[in-house]
Amino acid sequence: MADTTDNTATGTAATSAPRKSSWRYIGPGIVVAATGVGAGDLVATLIAGSNFGYTLLWAAVIGCLVKISLAEAAGRWHLSTGRTLFEGWASLGRWTTWFFVVYVVIWGFVYGAAAMSSSALPLQALFPDVMDLKWWGIACGLVGLVFVWFNKYAVFEKVMTVLVGVMFVVTVYLAIRVTPNLGDAFAGLLPVLPDEKDSILNTLGLIGGVGGTITLAAYGYWVNAKGWTNTGWMKVMRLDNRVAYATTGIFVVSMLFVGAELLHSANIAIAGGDKGLIQLSDILEDEYGTATAKFFLIGFFATSFTSLIGVWHGVSLMFADFVARYRSRGEAGGVEVASGEREKSWPFRAYLLWLTFPPIVLLFEGQPFRLIILYGVLGAAFLPFLAGTLMWLLNSARTPREWRNGALSNSMLAIAGLLFLVLCVKQVWDQPWSEFF
Repeated sequence: MADTTDNTATGTAATSAPRKSSWRYIGPGIVVAATGVGAGDLVATLIAGSNFGYTLLWAAVIGCLVKISLAEAAGRWHLSTGRTLFEGWASLGRWTTWFFVVYVVIWGFVYGAAAMSSSALPLQALFPDVMDLKWWGIACGLVGLVFVWFNKYAVFEKVMTVLVGVMFVVTVYLAIRVTPNLGDAFAGLLPVLPDEKDSILNTLGLIGGVGGTITLAAYGYWVNAKGWTNTGWMKVMRLDNRVAYATTGIFVVSMLFVGAELLHSANIAIAGGDKGLIQLSDILEDEYGTATAKFFLIGFFATSFTSLIGVWHGVSLMFADFVARYRSRGEAGGVEVASGEREKSWPFRAYLLWLTFPPIVLLFEGQPFRLIILYGVLGAAFLPFLAGTLMWLLNSARTPREWRNGALSNSMLAIAGLLFLVLCVKQVWDQPWSEFF
């Protein structure tokens, strides 16, 4: 095994790569798994389990496979071309730049408030008499800001790994604690639709909601930040990516087990959104005691806070790359990301501030109606945009021939694109446009 130099410790890009994939290099996949699986994903899977039992277990598994293909494609672009994903987008035309700019500005503003609130909920439940929810949210946002501002990728990855460990232990413990019916669970791997109204759309929503939106695009940037900048790291990246979504699969399947056994069997309904997890905490306390409920809340916080600091770091890296390209300084591509220079740049830190301080207003005033509609539409449009542009880039002369898409990659990206396009159309259709105008 060739020696490597981790850029995040030295400030220089890695110059050598292992001859074969190795578990000891795993890192960016853990980060993308932790960031992509937020409290919303867990509660959506929990509700699927509570409504349909094990029937949609196969959909959760397919969701992980679809996201593997998207993240692998993003990582392959970065490693095979030496260029970042934004450089690839820019080569497709100025429309990609306009979409990205509008998306990250509106999405970041609303997501910042949502991430802070989600991280605050379990803390307020654990320490109810300390302070109000919005102040817990502000504290979480500020801690995330300071942590990402003053630490480079190496420390960021280590902290994310610890928090993923907490998430893993909590979700697996709960899955075991509720004593899943393994016979029914294996039967749930058969692709059967529930006998319910809108079952197809509900199923597609579960597939599309497993693990990440823009964090899938950020994966290539974390691959570079780790010091992986050339095709010598391709096998490691692919192993890393599979580990990421195997971990994601364990999280969501565990929560589906909890929903199926704890809620479905007792015919208990919980609210959508993060508050549903607070309800689950109360149910767990009644069924298994205070210790289990508090243990779950710790896992809930780990889930929410990893999403917060993951977005604070990953999307800020993407924004810094956009600004570098806009100012015609983007030629270094992945090597510049690997050097750690982008993490010290003013655009990186400016977007960190954008994610933290303007959203605080929403914690006090509530979320503005029109902005929420635009946020929902742009968020739904991002994954079709990502799948479509990756297919375009990886089937063109922009990618070296040996690393272009094969039949399997094209099939998976096409399936992903069509899936997310259907969900995007549904999201746009469901918006109350008459009230918007």
